[in-house]
Amino acid sequence: MNGEAAGRHPDEVPAGEKTVARCIVVGAYAADSDSGGGAGAPIRIRDNAARLSEAVSLALAIGVEVVHSEAYTLKVLRSATYIGTGRIDDLKQKVADMAVTLVIFDTTLTPSQQRNLERALDAKVLDRTGLILEIFGERARTREGQLQVDYAHLMYQKSRLVRSWTHLERQRGSLGFIGGPGETQIEADRRQLQERISRIAKELETVRRTRGLHRGRRKRTQTPVVALVGYTNAGKSTLFNRLSGAHVFAKDLLFATLDPTAR
Repeated sequence: MNGEAAGRHPDEVPAGEKTVARCIVVGAYAADSDSGGGAGAPIRIRDNAARLSEAVSLALAIGVEVVHSEAYTLKVLRSATYIGTGRIDDLKQKVADMAVTLVIFDTTLTPSQQRNLERALDAKVLDRTGLILEIFGERARTREGQLQVDYAHLMYQKSRLVRSWTHLERQRGSLGFIGGPGETQIEADRRQLQERISRIAKELETVRRTRGLHRGRRKRTQTPVVALVGYTNAGKSTLFNRLSGAHVFAKDLLFATLDPTAR
């Protein structure tokens, strides 16, 4: 061990080195989730272990270090925190002991559940939707793909926009016209988000019209069209490369390729 490494604080990151978030993945599944209908006991399509394994793979896809994962079935879903206080206390201890900065829940959390869990655990919390949006944000390469991800992310943010700091309660005046006095900070934030959403929606429509024109040209040439469709990480890009001689990015990773490709 050299002197510099020996004298470095454990939490200190040397210049040029990327900080990797330490993460816990939690598979807290409702008792009746992933079950079929019909008479008798519900038929489980995938067990908790299989679902947790996929969730860990999704977490690894955004480059975090998964230091712990756990799965269990919940008989009761708590409206405020999704999981009960006992589970929270146990998870909080693990977060502290393992120096965890991110906790991923393999489920859909409400905005209030996410905020309450972040406060209780003293760590950043992502639900499955947020995690997938993070992956898509890193993988999108085409203009259309980036616009679609931005649109989805803004819609997700909009649902989670809350009065999270005290100055949001302050009124800037008494009149209520757009952008002027009387508009609270939370209203301004929502308005700005909506403006960005509307702008991206218009850009997407332009891109889709262009794609439609290209599709029309292919139809007029009567060229046979073959589509490869399958679950993420099923090998579509690898097969596509073999068939077409292309060099589309292919890797044993969930959502490694996000944008559609044509040859």
